Amino acid sequence: SYIADQMAVVDVEAIHAAREFMRRSLAQALRNELLQTYQANQSTGDYRFHADDMAQRSLKNKALAYLMSLPDDELQQLCVEQYRQAENMSDVIAALSLLADADGPAREEALADFYTRWQHDPQVVEKWLAIQAGSALPNTLAKVQALMQHPAFSLQNPNKVRSLIGRFCAGNPVNFHAADGAGYRFLADRVLELDTINASIAARLVQTLSRWRRYDPDRQALMREQLERIVSREGLSNDVYEIASRSLEG
Repeated sequence: SYIADQMAVVDVEAIHAAREFMRRSLAQALRNELLQTYQANQSTGDYRFHADDMAQRSLKNKALAYLMSLPDDELQQLCVEQYRQAENMSDVIAALSLLADADGPAREEALADFYTRWQHDPQVVEKWLAIQAGSALPNTLAKVQALMQHPAFSLQNPNKVRSLIGRFCAGNPVNFHAADGAGYRFLADRVLELDTINASIAARLVQTLSRWRRYDPDRQALMREQLERIVSREGLSNDVYEIASRSLEG
């Protein structure tokens, strides 16, 4: 988002490619130092909700995140071991988030295991949904659509909507802004569906399209098409109509 704000015309693919290239380059150049940092900041005592401990976990997990940008089975196993052995939710979530961006059996096993263990806790399940919706893997939209049919999700639940649909549309630029416009159609479908259930949530979602003029002409046309489709819906709520129509006039 920060890089996009520096550009007159947001180039979604270039931002993602450049950022990933930089992350991999740093990880390759500093592999040993990152591994040392990861190992040096392992927790040795009981879990404490303390600033020093939180900073240590944060540094350790940031080092692991850089390492996981490298295609290295040994490093992926390090992440799997953290997921399996972590004794606090911060480390579990950090490892699961990284595995969710790594296509393969380890990803599916960890996601399935996490849901089995935590399906009784709604707030933790919301994190599980958001992690999958935020994945940079190219099939994420299909995964999000499949998760909408999962027992863990309900359009009637605003927190679940924000965790899955909101995270994909507002927090996954490389997939939401796919050149074919599938992300925009998905958003418009959900806005129209939610408008009769929870108009305020639908209105928040449609704001994601309000900056359509910041993008290239092809994406502008695709986003505008969906805004016009929303505005033309008969019986649309005032909340959604106001934001969508104002975005078009803007």
